[in-house]
Amino acid sequence: MPVEPPVSSPRDLREAYVALTAAPPARPIAGGTDLMVALTGELGEPPERIVDLWRLDALRGIAIDGDAIVLGALTTYTDIRRSALCCEHLPVLVEAAGTIGAAQIQNRGTIGGNVASASPAGDTLPVLLAADAAFELGSVRGERVVPASAFWTAYRQTALAPDELLLRIRIPLAAGYELRFRKVGTRRAQSISKVVVALGWRDGGPPEAPWRDVRLALGSVAATPIRATRTEAALEGRPPSPETADRAAEVLAAELAPIDDVRSTAEYRRLVAARVVHRFIREAGGW
Repeated sequence: MPVEPPVSSPRDLREAYVALTAAPPARPIAGGTDLMVALTGELGEPPERIVDLWRLDALRGIAIDGDAIVLGALTTYTDIRRSALCCEHLPVLVEAAGTIGAAQIQNRGTIGGNVASASPAGDTLPVLLAADAAFELGSVRGERVVPASAFWTAYRQTALAPDELLLRIRIPLAAGYELRFRKVGTRRAQSISKVVVALGWRDGGPPEAPWRDVRLALGSVAATPIRATRTEAALEGRPPSPETADRAAEVLAAELAPIDDVRSTAEYRRLVAARVVHRFIREAGGW
């Protein structure tokens, strides 16, 4: 059995930053829903030290700030599902939060943990990519902002420096911008995703209006969450017609290069992702 690492529980951000910079290297945790797996060494070497962020109230809360909704990194999935602001302004994130684990995981797991864990199967990550979210990071050196498009750098790796914490997630609330989400797993609940798709666009009003600012994000099809830029280009400036849907599905199936693994095959992921996008377009067009 591996030896359990020492744990510190800072009460404010400054104390947390200092704890991160101490030796030996520390792993910050939020809800800790991945911690027991990490302690077994099944996801690499167990952490030497743990910095428990759960008592940092500065990392909690959901609020409107100008033209964006801001979520503290310690916002749980249950917080998101119960938030009147999220239900009104970002129902797609509420939908995604409801697909994660069971009630116990939703009560404890956090959106910041989902982001920082950087699993390509993270259910909220394609939503954040399609929503053009930005992540506010902090350390003793100050704060900085990294867009979601630049945050996940490789498999389970992020733009976070060793001394930085994810503080807040900022999601712009653009008028007229639509977002759709779909997770495909082995079963309807408590499953790790085989494919996650989030599609966003700005329309001109009526269903037949052409789409603008199209963003298509996917999870579980690459080493990181990705944007399908060729498919976005096939959708940009086009109405949600049968011809557009057929073309987008064809382009996406050709664009993706997923892997075979224990959860699914590459071919299944390609076909299902294409069919999900086709369905999004069909539903938006009302045909």
